[in-house]
Amino acid sequence: MKEQLIKAMHRHQIVHMMYIAKSGAITKRRVKIIHIKGDSFTAFCFTRLAKRTFRINNVLALLPILQRESEVI
Repeated sequence: MKEQLIKAMHRHQIVHMMYIAKSGAITKRRVKIIHIKGDSFTAFCFTRLAKRTFRINNVLALLPILQRESEVI
């Protein structure tokens, strides 16, 4: 998982993340990874509109958001 986070950070990608919160609830977040350090990372969470710190071990899945270009006819 750490390799996927590093790749998304270097590519400046926004990703969908499935995450286990401290309470045990599974949440889906849309984040942009800012910094990875040790067993955690800092990301901008578009759900909360704030910087948040997440534990790498609590990340269940990452899915990059693909942006489609609009066609002009």
